[in-house]
Amino acid sequence: MNKHQRTIQKPAELTGIGLHTGVPSIIRFLPAPVGTGVVFRVPGANGLVDLKADIGHVIDVNRGTTIALGEAKVHTVEHVLSALAGLEIDNCLCELNNIEPPVGDGSSKPFVDVLLSAGIETQDAPKTYFEPDGPINYSEPARGVDLIVLPSDDFRVTFMVDYRNPALGTQYTTLGSLEDEYIKDYAPARTFCFMSEVEFLHKQGLIKGGNLENAVVICDNGYTQEDADRLQEIFHYPNEVHIGKTGILGDVALRFPNEPVRHKVVDLIGDLSLIGMPIKAHILAARSGHAANVALARKLRAEIDKKRLADNYKAPPTEQGIQLDAQAIANIMPHRYPMLLIDKITNLEAGKHVTAIKNVTFNEPYFMGHFPHHPVMPGVLIIEAMAQAGGLMLLHMIDNPQEMVVYFLGIDSARFRRPVRPGDQLRFEVDMLSFRRGMCKIAGRAFVDDNLVTEATMMAMLMER
Repeated sequence: MNKHQRTIQKPAELTGIGLHTGVPSIIRFLPAPVGTGVVFRVPGANGLVDLKADIGHVIDVNRGTTIALGEAKVHTVEHVLSALAGLEIDNCLCELNNIEPPVGDGSSKPFVDVLLSAGIETQDAPKTYFEPDGPINYSEPARGVDLIVLPSDDFRVTFMVDYRNPALGTQYTTLGSLEDEYIKDYAPARTFCFMSEVEFLHKQGLIKGGNLENAVVICDNGYTQEDADRLQEIFHYPNEVHIGKTGILGDVALRFPNEPVRHKVVDLIGDLSLIGMPIKAHILAARSGHAANVALARKLRAEIDKKRLADNYKAPPTEQGIQLDAQAIANIMPHRYPMLLIDKITNLEAGKHVTAIKNVTFNEPYFMGHFPHHPVMPGVLIIEAMAQAGGLMLLHMIDNPQEMVVYFLGIDSARFRRPVRPGDQLRFEVDMLSFRRGMCKIAGRAFVDDNLVTEATMMAMLMER
């Protein structure tokens, strides 16, 4: 049974410093209407900017997840997002006075506590869940990273990590219920790193706000008290830092015997929330970090886009992508006879690629004059058909395609390799090269059978109808 959407009852805030940037920071949580999602309101070049927590806004995954929209940017969003997702809060405005939320104690618990103090309010609209139809896999064999998403009647996570360090070794955990386990068993788990990483991260300009109060530092084999003393100087720790007997720098006590792998679950929950909806699935994870989590989230978003297109236009999803017939195409595109030049979409991957078909018959109106005794499809119409395929891909990337139209701004490197005649079937393969602020660049090729007949690079932009 699906639950209703939730927000918070009243504003609440948390103050501190950012983990990686070290900037003083205040985050203020505010209630938000149904359907808002999670939005960060942050300073931009010309005032405040509303930056939605969305997988399409991720720009960096180096030791944390960073999102941006234009010049507006927020570092290390995963702990805030994890707290919201862990409490099953769907709609929230997160006001920030700087570029990174406060790190707190390195876990998501400070955010959980603040949100609970604000109270949680059930809203008058059902949640929409992502429910996979079958297994979805992501792996990086060279790094031993594996992520598998399996259908389930609820959200579950099973996570395994194995470190070649006696203080950690192989660790394993399973979260079976957000409602019953997240607050008590996962939110308190703190971020961690190895002693060998600290200097490297510092030289990269990261962990400027890191200390032994907001991170667990694990001592590598071979590191000595001299190394610990050097770290104390680098980070200006006020107290002596010693190599602990437990294998943890400063003998900091762990909150759980397997605290590091539990924090990995916290990060995974936050990163996957960037798909924009709660998940009903069992996630199996091995050795995953932010880069792999975000890569998996992108795959899940692609599946969501396929399902949305199928629902909107009665398009059957296939292993290759989405298929659209002529009627479905007419529901999306503004073109009509005689200028609707696409008969079928055989593959559509949101924001990446489209394969389209045009059946060229002797009844095409242009053959009456081009040319009566030697019918050849005009090259400009081949380009137009290719552009329509690209435009359909572009319209599918937005929420309101019926309210928008695609205008083409330029055509480059157009080449016509051979004529197209009645009876030919044109297959267009169009790829998205770039998309920013409503403008895109696409590369298209047209084939008859497997013979390249036309190719071009085009630029286009979205406009209101």
